[in-house]
Amino acid sequence: MKVLFLCPYPIGEAASQRFRFEQYFIILKQQKIEFDTAPFLNEKAWKVLYEPGHFFKKIFYILIGFLKRTILISRISQYDYIFIHREAAPLGPPIFEWFIGKLKRKKIVFDFDDAIWIPNSSESNSLFSFIKFHSKTKYISQIAYKVSCGNHYLCEYASQFNSQTVYNPTTIDTENLHNKTKDHNNNHLVIGWTGSHSTNKYLYDMVPVLKKLEEKYQFTFCVISDKNPELDLKCFTFCKWNKDSEISDLLNLDVGIMPLDDDKWANGKCGFKALQYMALGIPALVSPVGVNTKIVDHGINGFICNNHSDWYNYLEVLITDQKLLIELGKNTRKKIENEYSTKSNKENFIKLFQ
Repeated sequence: MKVLFLCPYPIGEAASQRFRFEQYFIILKQQKIEFDTAPFLNEKAWKVLYEPGHFFKKIFYILIGFLKRTILISRISQYDYIFIHREAAPLGPPIFEWFIGKLKRKKIVFDFDDAIWIPNSSESNSLFSFIKFHSKTKYISQIAYKVSCGNHYLCEYASQFNSQTVYNPTTIDTENLHNKTKDHNNNHLVIGWTGSHSTNKYLYDMVPVLKKLEEKYQFTFCVISDKNPELDLKCFTFCKWNKDSEISDLLNLDVGIMPLDDDKWANGKCGFKALQYMALGIPALVSPVGVNTKIVDHGINGFICNNHSDWYNYLEVLITDQKLLIELGKNTRKKIENEYSTKSNKENFIKLFQ
């Protein structure tokens, strides 16, 4: 068997790719399944994609991507399955998907982990939003042999168009990557958040809560991201996200937070921040949105926060009760290993190609 992975970004760079399918490459090799990868964007394009401006550079790199996809069509016949993460191309209708699935009659496994049928372009790429063709998610689902979705909300959408829709959670490699746990026996507590600049917006609603807490307690609030949100807090520190130091940076946190707005886009989120925290033995405090309420067991491995009062009260509890913090930390790792690890989901992932 031979599989081709079509994806938007360079291999090893984007979280959605790394934790949706790249970390299964070792397992595919063990199963004697051959595979190739074909990112739409190269590393140079990836670096300017979310930067403001660079309009003509972005146009150039997108044209290069379309050229590579066109050339690739001549090699499609050698593959048994085509795994498409999110889309074959970032702009326009699903021409490549239609060609692969309808004309070449190849089995497409269509994978997504966000509500990508809902317009949600970043400010730096707003000029491209009108040609994103968000409705392509529906058509690719119809063409696909199977659809792989990161949570049940996404499954409900895809199953309208494809009866072969599979719940395939975003998972953590607890053996080779997130293979350490936090030691909570320290004197200074660090509350933290990690994510890309596109989700920084969810932090701003937390500022009043953190301001109130810092008036009473000594702690640090650390943001690990590709861009500094520059929060107006005395306790705030910024850590530039780096793939090489990602795990060690996360291990500096004692508590991880994941605030979200309760809207259609956020309901499509697959709880990746909470999964990362918990895999490292870090209790997660989350908004009750989407899959978060399934990942976090309230009072056992973290807390579910419905409003500002909850955020304040549960953060205060963990600031003042180190024994509880340690207990919750021990429980988090077990939950991820049992339900959200590559090891526990291995057979489910392999079945996508059967």
